[in-house]
Amino acid sequence: MNVKDWTKNVIKQAEIDKYLVNGKDFIDEVEIFEELERQKNPDKQKVRDIIKKSLEIKILTPAETATLLNVEDPELLLEMQEAALEVKRRVYDNRIVFFAPLYLSNLCVNSCVYCGFRAENKEEKRHVLTMDEVREETAAVIDEGHKRMIAVYGEHPKNSADYMADSISTIYATKRTTPTGNGFNNIRRVNVNAAPMEIADLKKLWRAGIGTYQVFQETYHRGRYAELHPAHTIKGNYGWRLYAMHRAMEAGIDDVAIGALFGLYDWRFEVMGLLYHALDLERQFGIGPHTVSFPRMQPAPGSFISEHSPYLVTDEATKRLVTVIRLAIPYTGLIVTARENPEFRRELIHMGCTQTDASSKIGIGAYSKKLRQEENSDKVQFMLGDQRSLDEVIRELAQDGMITSFCTAGYRCGRTGDKIMNLLEKGVEGKFCKLNAVLTFREYLNDYASPETKAIGEQLIERELQEIEHTSFFTDKKLLPTFKSYYDRIAKGERDLYM
Repeated sequence: MNVKDWTKNVIKQAEIDKYLVNGKDFIDEVEIFEELERQKNPDKQKVRDIIKKSLEIKILTPAETATLLNVEDPELLLEMQEAALEVKRRVYDNRIVFFAPLYLSNLCVNSCVYCGFRAENKEEKRHVLTMDEVREETAAVIDEGHKRMIAVYGEHPKNSADYMADSISTIYATKRTTPTGNGFNNIRRVNVNAAPMEIADLKKLWRAGIGTYQVFQETYHRGRYAELHPAHTIKGNYGWRLYAMHRAMEAGIDDVAIGALFGLYDWRFEVMGLLYHALDLERQFGIGPHTVSFPRMQPAPGSFISEHSPYLVTDEATKRLVTVIRLAIPYTGLIVTARENPEFRRELIHMGCTQTDASSKIGIGAYSKKLRQEENSDKVQFMLGDQRSLDEVIRELAQDGMITSFCTAGYRCGRTGDKIMNLLEKGVEGKFCKLNAVLTFREYLNDYASPETKAIGEQLIERELQEIEHTSFFTDKKLLPTFKSYYDRIAKGERDLYM
């Protein structure tokens, strides 16, 4: 089948219609604009009552979220930021989960005007990684110390669900001896960022062992969406993309990730769109998004709008939107990426983010060739703001008292979907994650850390051990003996022990 014929057969209208309510989707633009207008100039007590609800780890209503989006008072904004960090601490403790993105293909049939991968961009050199190249790229990522990966694919018949499933299996099968010779290291969880798919294809990814399935709506505003995504393309179908997560849930993938590309439209509207998305997933499946991402548009090769959009988001507005998302959907993970420069990324992490990447290379084949983006600019989707190594970023966060986690235990123990949501809301999952963060951090310090990072990390891990020792949850649940045994075994050279 040629590309044109393939494109015509991707969208299955029945797999949109089944989730509609009275023929309508869950983004009511009139209601969003009216709510944002209604909640202007909120009084202080109302805002503080909403903050209190968020601290109880309860998702906010559209009216409550619109209220927070309208706060301008500096005192209240500071209270919101402090509450956002406290929400993160209650749900996820002081850990930061690290991952690496792996771009496997830059072939794409779409024409998104802000993207370097768009079909019309003649500056982009196209390539799809072979399975041998996937192994080489994965090995280079593992050698940095990573244990989590997000595999990224353009939308094209050569990037089919079968190709994705094969590449996921190849990534999982790649093992590397650690630099210290203490056993081997491998990628223990493969998340996927890919185009919306039909349920049958999503089931193929589920069978291949996909972790989280991530699709960003880009913008929730229909008019702006239509301007940026030509109607003759697959991505031009707003509804097909809007219900990608619903189809994933139905296919058995119970960890899904949503996001918006901030800078395409008004940031307040996009935050409301993300909330409505989370609420509809909860309504139809009982499970909200596992993570929410808020990437800001960055310069992309050959794209004028990527640098000249009228909706580009300032640093100050970004801090506000991150704060509101953390309070509005308190159980979810928040991902900040190397799109941002080092200083600003550090600020955002301290505002309630839970996941980030490091040592990232987004050029096709760039890891194994050790290419910086300046050497590979004709194979990238956009430009990164932070190209530091994993070790450098881990050291910085350890200095700030934040422990790096490569934990994948919850997924392998069945703590996913509605199970993990319940545990997150009650603050229980964070306790298990703390133990597993220490175990995986111990692995990193032993196997990959530079002398400088190891020295700082040893101080941090000692404080963590002391805290664990004196936390009643761990003693009451009789978890300490097993944890101590695993910790000692890892220190002596065993790997991949988890609670």
